[in-house]
Amino acid sequence: MTWRSHLRRAASVGRALPGCAVARSLRKTRRAPRFTGHFTDRSAAMAACGDAPGYDDDAASELSFDVMRRRATWDYPIIHWLSRILPDHPALLDAGGHMGSKYLAFEPLLDLGAVEWTVYDLPATVRLARARQAGGDLPAALRFVDRLADAPEADVLLASGLLQYLDMPFERFVADLPARPRFILLNKVAVGRGPTRFTLERIGMSRVPYQIRNRTEFEAEIAAMDYRTLDRWTITALSHSVSTHPWIEASTSCGVVLERKGRM
Repeated sequence: MTWRSHLRRAASVGRALPGCAVARSLRKTRRAPRFTGHFTDRSAAMAACGDAPGYDDDAASELSFDVMRRRATWDYPIIHWLSRILPDHPALLDAGGHMGSKYLAFEPLLDLGAVEWTVYDLPATVRLARARQAGGDLPAALRFVDRLADAPEADVLLASGLLQYLDMPFERFVADLPARPRFILLNKVAVGRGPTRFTLERIGMSRVPYQIRNRTEFEAEIAAMDYRTLDRWTITALSHSVSTHPWIEASTSCGVVLERKGRM
């Protein structure tokens, strides 16, 4: 950064300090900002959650479903690649797929009639999804599992917005699948230029660790896997700052499409 950039950054932080004090005073209340706190590892972030419910909670699972099932601009790279991949590779595992929100968002633009779409998510979310499906509110074509061991082998792994909440290295998550997918589509991965860090995200009354990866380290992790990169993009519109720590640079988001090496 140039000295002018440092000055602009310092001025920006100075303007944010009054709001920082307010955010810190509200961080344990119902009026807390969406993101609070700064932690170097997940265990410290988990400890800071205290008695607040986590993501595996019935109330948290209900929140934002109507918003999540809408298409956003950053969905279109995924839609493009699924339109190319699914006709020949119709078995898809939607990891962290909530109640099939991406299926519902993409269905008007993709032919999903022959696609075997399985959603993997936490038990509370899967319970709610199955109840809604039994009531006719979700398509019967969707399959829901809350254990990777119960997931079928899939040609395609879709993980849109999962990696912030994943409690293990992504490479290990892929290794734990019943079989390595031919294609991996990642989207909305929170990254930044600084060290990998955690903050707490407020979801209703829940507090959950939210990981912001160092972008270079994330790209190195992906490169070390036995996959080649077909596409990548940056989502500048998905940028998050932590109001309790305004001196820490805001995150951005990215997406990537991978194909297992040795396949053309």
